[in-house]
Amino acid sequence: MRLPDELAEEVDAVARAKGTSVNQLIIDSLAAEIERARHDQDFMATLKRLVNRDQEILDRLAK
Repeated sequence: MRLPDELAEEVDAVARAKGTSVNQLIIDSLAAEIERARHDQDFMATLKRLVNRDQEILDRLAK
């Protein structure tokens, strides 16, 4: 994963302060963001619209 230098330095500092690796900090952060998204009604509504639209396209292509 490529991060801007300043962000990479901050991530490294946070990981060291938490006593974890940068890799684990990123994994934990992504997992937390996905969990927040699951509970965000607006996000879930948008996701359902996108999935339905994609299904319509796939159905047309399968004909």
